[in-house]
Amino acid sequence: MNRVILIGRLTRDPEVRYSQGENATAVARYTLAVDRRFTRNGDENTADFIGCVAFGRAGEFAERYLRKGVKIAVTGRIQTGSYTNKDGVKVYTTDVVVEDHEFVESKNSSSAGDGGFSTGSSRPAPAAAGDGFMNIPDGIDEELPFN
Repeated sequence: MNRVILIGRLTRDPEVRYSQGENATAVARYTLAVDRRFTRNGDENTADFIGCVAFGRAGEFAERYLRKGVKIAVTGRIQTGSYTNKDGVKVYTTDVVVEDHEFVESKNSSSAGDGGFSTGSSRPAPAAAGDGFMNIPDGIDEELPFN
């Protein structure tokens, strides 16, 4: 079984591109800094920097809501590959193909200035209600997976 679960912070805003063709698909790439459980020789905490790629709706979600510093949980699978670069050197890659990602902390406790909830559009960012749940902005009913 190839299953990965990670919790970490984005090191930078996701890089999003769209495939060409009639049915363009979003492809979002980002790197998660995932803290290691143990330190080495009493040093500060260390982290692994893990490349993630999200396709389709997961890629669109990353484009809209994920920003540098946001803490998220990712589930997916490891995928390896290789290519030959322009210098003729074979490069091996390892990425996590994201099946699902979700926020781990509230907007107010995030270290990022906007908490990652900035949509990049003219719509205002969703605000947390007093009960701890996020208010859903108007106009996104068609994006919800339920009625």
